[in-house]
Amino acid sequence: MRATGPSTHLLLYDAECGFCGWAVERVLRWDRRRRLRACALQDPRAAAWLAPLPEPARMASWHLVSPDGRLFSGGRAVAPLLQLLPFGRPLAAVCQAFPGLVDAGYRWVARHRAWLGWLVGRGGCRSGR
Repeated sequence: MRATGPSTHLLLYDAECGFCGWAVERVLRWDRRRRLRACALQDPRAAAWLAPLPEPARMASWHLVSPDGRLFSGGRAVAPLLQLLPFGRPLAAVCQAFPGLVDAGYRWVARHRAWLGWLVGRGGCRSGR
């Protein structure tokens, strides 16, 4: 999908989810070249970047928006995200070779993110998802 893109790659996530916040912090720490910015899905600006998606799909997963407006969601965002990170290209290649497995893994994490949030010491998901 194409939309009006941000000035840099943008990772949109659920700020009410403890695990999501924890995961985004780890990704941003890995991003030593500062190629990414993070924005909460709850931020009003997120709606503009996610305009091509129906409202329920916006909160259903994380999203990566490229500067040229390409939109990747859920497991399909993993490989493009990894390509931006130092030493992430080999992992991205594995993800591209097994997209079904990556999607299944992403769905598992998404279904268990409240429990995973407790596991990493961030509490459950306040958004109820």
